Amino acid sequence: MNFDTPPDRRPTASHKWSKYQDRDILPLWVADMDFQSPPSVMDALRRRVDHGVFGYTLAPDSLVEAVQAYALRVYRWAIEPEWFVWLPGLVQGLNLACRAVGGAGDAVLTATPIYPPFLQAPGFSNRELIAVPLAEGAAGWEWDFQALEAAITPRTRLLLLCHPHNPVGRAWREDELAQIIAIARRHRLVVCSDEIHCDLLLDPGLRHTPLARLDPDFARHTITLLAPSKTWNIAGLGCAFALIPDPALRRRFQREMAGLVPWTNLLGYTAAEAAYRDDGAWLAGLIEYLRGNRDLLRDGFQDGGRLRLTVPEATYLAWIDARAIDATNPLPHFEAAGLGLSDGRDFGWPGYVRLNFGCSRALLEQALRRMEALR
Repeated sequence: MNFDTPPDRRPTASHKWSKYQDRDILPLWVADMDFQSPPSVMDALRRRVDHGVFGYTLAPDSLVEAVQAYALRVYRWAIEPEWFVWLPGLVQGLNLACRAVGGAGDAVLTATPIYPPFLQAPGFSNRELIAVPLAEGAAGWEWDFQALEAAITPRTRLLLLCHPHNPVGRAWREDELAQIIAIARRHRLVVCSDEIHCDLLLDPGLRHTPLARLDPDFARHTITLLAPSKTWNIAGLGCAFALIPDPALRRRFQREMAGLVPWTNLLGYTAAEAAYRDDGAWLAGLIEYLRGNRDLLRDGFQDGGRLRLTVPEATYLAWIDARAIDATNPLPHFEAAGLGLSDGRDFGWPGYVRLNFGCSRALLEQALRRMEALR
């Protein structure tokens, strides 16, 4: 796969590329890579289309088996078939978790900066949002566990975890996850863990540990959200799933879906199975390419200046401190320089922006040249 020459997405009504249509602004915002998916995925989709019937479709047993085998091999996690709840998207899972845990007026805890739906979902479910800032130390972004626990109220029922964390790019280690579990156990919280970026680990030697795998006894208090969409770039096919070991919690989650959540896309099932069964060569090439893009960004920020980069160890997203340009809303300054990034205010942190480097190296180099005007 040649990641240097992705196809032109402008004629495809791409959400990412349409935002700045007819403007000289490079779209580096929404978490959507420009690369073609693996050949195995495209071949599987062609075969399914050739069948010619696209009626309501259940998750095939073979897909469940593929995910089980992948999780055991890659995450060392044995998951049971009955844990699966299939979804048309991971964001629906965040909202369903808020509805399934506790009741109206209860509180949901999370850590900022965070993927915007984490901040929106509690309010949609008539829950109170409690947002605790991560701490930025000399070694990078980390949990302020004392502040996290102090923020818990008697009405707090749910903790929304992002693992790896979007947008700061941290892959949480087992000791950090153990502390989260200890706090949740003390306060009888359910933890909903969004692990959608868990296969995009850029630092050599990192290995993903699902929170629910770390403590089998605590697993019954967890909802793990996963999807192949980010890793294999198939978000538009709409296929995700929740893994919920506890039957009662799973039934509450499913009850909240009734009449609201549509069937999962049948081609999404097909693509997901092909992705989880892929031989891994495409993904290895992608990780190598993203690592090169990440390192190019890191080198571009080494000289200091007004912008400060968080170098991510996971994801294809870079978090940039632009408060020296504008402490409340630096995004218009980037757009004026021809760069379309994500607004830090949406993540709960004004003065920051997020850059998607899941693009060709040539496009990223062009972006860095444009960024010189701001630095």
